[in-house]
Amino acid sequence: MAEKDLRVNEQIRSREVRLIREDGDKGIMSVSQALEIAREAGLDLVEVAPQAVPPVVKILDYGKFRFENEKRLRDSKKKQKLLKLKEIRMQPKIDDHDLDFKSKHIKEFLNDGNKVKVTIRFRGRELAHTELGYDVMKDVLSRIEGEYVMDKPPAMEGRFMSMVLGPKSKK
Repeated sequence: MAEKDLRVNEQIRSREVRLIREDGDKGIMSVSQALEIAREAGLDLVEVAPQAVPPVVKILDYGKFRFENEKRLRDSKKKQKLLKLKEIRMQPKIDDHDLDFKSKHIKEFLNDGNKVKVTIRFRGRELAHTELGYDVMKDVLSRIEGEYVMDKPPAMEGRFMSMVLGPKSKK
């Protein structure tokens, strides 16, 4: 829940609230009583579950609470890894050396943790022989054996045949 959604002290509008104290003690009371208890402790009354009946409020230091939440958000963003989709394009009449070269690049992309979209472009009369494209795709897969997870198998999309490969998870 975002801090903007939380109501603090006088912003709490319901008549009764369920109060959770620092020591874990619970009780249902009026908002004015809960505010009084919070002020005596020198802390804030924060509504943590407004959808509950009655709403749940906690007595805590709101500034510290916001800081901790922001810190937790920052840390979770650090652990995220953005996946990029790299594309390798080729034609059905590709030479062995070129296929080796492209396969080497696919391996590098997968080892870096990126997804790879392998695309074969058909031109003119090549469209009549899409089986050549499937053969090239199988050849690519045999050259990078064991280093990928098939996200999307080879399929025709207009003049293009493509498949998407993902990196094998590292444990």
